[in-house]
Formats: sequence, C-alpha cells, structure tokens
Amino acid sequence: MSKVNRAKLVTMLASMRPAYSLAEQAFCDEHLLPIFGEPDPHGNYIKVVGSNPTVAFTAHTDTVHRTQGIQSLIIENDFVTSSSGSCLGADCTTGVWLLLGMVEAGIEGVYVAHAAEEIGGVGSTALVADRPLWLDNIQVCLSFDRFGTDSIITHQCGMRTSSNAFATSLADILDMPQLKPDSTGVYTDSAEYANVVAECSNLSVGYYDQHTTRESQDLLFAEILLERLIQADWSALVVSRDLTQLTYDEGSPWGSNWYEDEDDTEELDALHRLINDRPYAVANLLLDYGLTVDAMVDELGLSVTDLEYYTNAYSSKAYY
Repeated sequence: MSKVNRAKLVTMLASMRPAYSLAEQAFCDEHLLPIFGEPDPHGNYIKVVGSNPTVAFTAHTDTVHRTQGIQSLIIENDFVTSSSGSCLGADCTTGVWLLLGMVEAGIEGVYVAHAAEEIGGVGSTALVADRPLWLDNIQVCLSFDRFGTDSIITHQCGMRTSSNAFATSLADILDMPQLKPDSTGVYTDSAEYANVVAECSNLSVGYYDQHTTRESQDLLFAEILLERLIQADWSALVVSRDLTQLTYDEGSPWGSNWYEDEDDTEELDALHRLINDRPYAVANLLLDYGLTVDAMVDELGLSVTDLEYYTNAYSSKAYY
C-alpha cells in the first residue's frame, strides 16, 4: 500500500511553515530528508530518478503563514480547510505531496522542492544560477503550484514560458481534457527556468482561494491527479518553445511585450532581482507613489477575479 495517500496529504497540510522557520525545517526533516537527502546550499531538496531525465517536477516547501506550527483542519465532502483562522497552505503543500507520490512510484524525472518561493523564488533563482549538471538535460520544468482544476500555464510574469502545443500534449498524456492552456499565470518557481528550459509551466492541483482564510483543497482531485501523473507517458510530451525567443502573446492579459528590447530586458532583469531581494521595500515605494493594488491590476490589464484574489490575499491575516 502506498505511503503517499490522502491521510498523508492531510497530515502535511496541518503544517504552517513560513520560509526559513523551524516548522519548515521540521516538515522537511520528516517528509523530504529521508527520501531526497540533504538540501543543496540554498535549501532546495533535489532527487534524481532515472538516467538523464528530461523533465523536472517542482514545488516549494514554504507557505505564506505569518505564524508557524500545527493547525487544525476540517474535512467535508472531499474538501479540507483550516479551522484555525489561517490559510490552509495547500500552496504548495499539495505540490510537495505530488512529488513524493511520483518519486515513490519511480517515475523518471528530477524532483525539486524549492526553498522560499513565497518570498521571491529565492531557492529556484539560486539553483538556476548555479546551473547544476542535470539541468543541461532538462527540456520541461513543470511546477505543481496552480489553483483550480483546469489550468496548464503558458505565460508567467507577462512572458510566454511554455507552448500551447506542450500544454495540449500534457492534457492528453494525463487524459484530463478539462485541462487547457492558460495564459494568466503570475509566478512560480518554473518561471526562473524559462531562459534555460524550453517548456516551463505550472499545473492546477485542486486548491482554491490560496493565501486567504478561505483556502481549500479538493482531496479527490489531488488523488486523481497523482494517479494520472503516475500513469502518464512522459515521452509523449511535445517540446516546441524556442527559449531564445522570449515572446508575449496577445492572449496574455499582462499588457505590452516587456521583453521586446534587449536593453529593456537587462533593466527588467535587474528590477526583477531587486524586487525579489527587497519585496517589502518596493511595495512601500509603490504605495508612496500612489500605486495601489487596484491601480496596478488596472495598469496590468488583469481581471476582476485577479483583483479580488490580490485584495483578499493582501488583507488576510494569513498573508506573509
């Protein structure tokens, strides 16, 4: 009988673990260390299964909780929520659980549980900068860190990071036709690989209202998804994005092409690093200039749903 089951996911979801907290370390010591071994110098847990795998599967070990510890949960009709007035932390606990299930099943791939995604993708940024040898062989970086049950992300931060052909082929090999190419991605660790890996995407894992006190996880969907990930023919994935061409599509809701000019790209990369390193300072500066969440969502051309998400996340006691 598999050790990676619904009961294990519920147990993992009880952990509230801000980046670099003792609770996060305890979580990693219990669930990752025995299987992945010691983390790299940046806190990323890495497990290589198979010989020269071409797909990297990723999640992150931290959550956005303000406090650390064990929370009480409510399970009703295949959904789990927190009863402690906090967010659930399915972002990205469910992703880590999926990694563990695939490793247990022996599915070939490089498995990476990144450190500190919620405070700027610290672990993934450092890992890509190190350029480990296994990364040279990777054609696909797939994160398990998207809300809902129907998204295969093709764009992050306004940039195309995976092709529609890849997204369609992923839905096919999972035999989950409800999954569709989705250009409304914001950011997760796979975005950091976009300059060195052809297809960098993020897959819905069945959580909702992430970063808020209403966050929930569809346990049945998580179980079905894990089963399909294990059964999939990963050799049938289509890899077609030209990673040397950083492009913006009209289907993306993020405004103009931020990567069109090479000089602008260098400045944008510098700003990206600054924002990652000093997120609160940048946020305060934006507020000083009168750029509220409402104004930023409007300038970026995002939807009302996006506005509700960011407003709820920003105001929730469970956010950071």
